[in-house]
Amino acid sequence: MSEILNATHNNSITKSKSVAICMAAYLTAGAVAIFTGYKFQDYHPLVVAGAADLTATIVIFIFSVYYKNASIYDPYWSVAPVAIAFFWLLHPDSINEIGLRQAIVLILLSFWSARLTFNWLRRWRGLSHEDWRYEDLRNKTGRAFGLVNFFGIHLFPTILVFGGCLSLYAILFKGVNDFGFLDCLAIAVTAGAIFIEAKADRQLHDFLSTNSNKGQLLSSGLWSYSRHPNYFGEVLFWWGIFLFAIAANITYWWTIIGPAMITLLFTCISIPLIENHMLKKNPDYILQMRKISAFIPWREKKCDETNLRIG
Repeated sequence: MSEILNATHNNSITKSKSVAICMAAYLTAGAVAIFTGYKFQDYHPLVVAGAADLTATIVIFIFSVYYKNASIYDPYWSVAPVAIAFFWLLHPDSINEIGLRQAIVLILLSFWSARLTFNWLRRWRGLSHEDWRYEDLRNKTGRAFGLVNFFGIHLFPTILVFGGCLSLYAILFKGVNDFGFLDCLAIAVTAGAIFIEAKADRQLHDFLSTNSNKGQLLSSGLWSYSRHPNYFGEVLFWWGIFLFAIAANITYWWTIIGPAMITLLFTCISIPLIENHMLKKNPDYILQMRKISAFIPWREKKCDETNLRIG
């Protein structure tokens, strides 16, 4: 009965109020993170950032439980890296200067963050809407959803993003090498990744906005080269940040763990999950799967349509 009442309450909250609630959640999380950082200030900067990141995640989790909507966590992916980056940049033990490399990375990171957060905000319908993946997990796990929600939906992505941010630590905290060719390559990869992801998201938004036939599939533009060009752009972004890290300080090669884990997340979990969902909604999606690359953009495969029919 309480779940029905809570769902009804969420449906009555407008998108503007939902955004205000979400902003309140992130401002609270930010305040708690700052307090945690103050309490842990004598520890290693990685430990301080990790502890603050964890407590901020717990705050967002509490809000998501109260409003019964795990989608409140979604913008955390694009918001947290900026906060972590500026903490390391302003730390008294850092290099204490913004050189060309640091400036470029901060600009690219900020642009990526703002664009990705805006894209989420544009598509989010408010607290009345929860991502279908979370709804499926809620229905499948029942009473165990609380644990799944915290460890799977909140904590696991936080760990992955923090892993990606380790490259930012090498750049902003330990960057000692002069700006060079590898930095130029990193700029090309990172900026290209942002462009691909932005273009793919824009094409998807336009398609969903103008497509009246819900059974129709997007297979034009970047989506004719990859079934998930937005995911490819996101993964490529973190590899670009990693290139900046080894350009800054080669001894931090081990930060490759971040982009590697994020790559595995999208290729082994996110893409199979959404592909299965698409197949259930539209069995003809199998034709697209056989013609278009799953992840890395590539030429459309030439197939005999008569041999692609199901059954």
